[in-house]
Amino acid sequence: MNTSSLSVARAYALSMHGAQMYGAHPYSHHLDAVALTLLPYGQEAQVIGYLHDVVEDTDATLAEVRLRFGDQVAACVALLTDEPGANRKERKSKTYAKLAGVTGAEELALVVKVADRLSNVRACVADAHRDLWNVYRGEHVVFKAAAFRAGLCDALWSELDELMSDEKQPRNASKAES
Repeated sequence: MNTSSLSVARAYALSMHGAQMYGAHPYSHHLDAVALTLLPYGQEAQVIGYLHDVVEDTDATLAEVRLRFGDQVAACVALLTDEPGANRKERKSKTYAKLAGVTGAEELALVVKVADRLSNVRACVADAHRDLWNVYRGEHVVFKAAAFRAGLCDALWSELDELMSDEKQPRNASKAES
């Protein structure tokens, strides 16, 4: 994978996400934060980081992602795309079950998922989004049971676990993001 792949993935993701917002920020804020978190894990992880929400939140298809970025990236994006469900609990339950069975090269999707969650929780703490932080905290044990693999991205897990502690809970209640 070459450096232009990262630029192409970012441009494609931003084009597909269009005017979507991440709280009060343009969606690029979230995607860039995830990609930066993934810097130590390599360019392919960063590409997947840029694309992690593209099928779930836009008109992009897995076939299109596969054509543009290859089988491995598409397989990881598929793993990161929430399964259909009537509500968040149902969607996440199905998605976490899917993540629990991941092995081999596709474990890169787990690294991206943790970087995504870490980015979301960092934003909750920074922007005092207590309601959404509480949602993530309520899911944390089940999420970790599905996505944690010892030695895969322990530094990300350590920070995420710390941000889920009582001491890091945002003190100002605010409207939850979706």
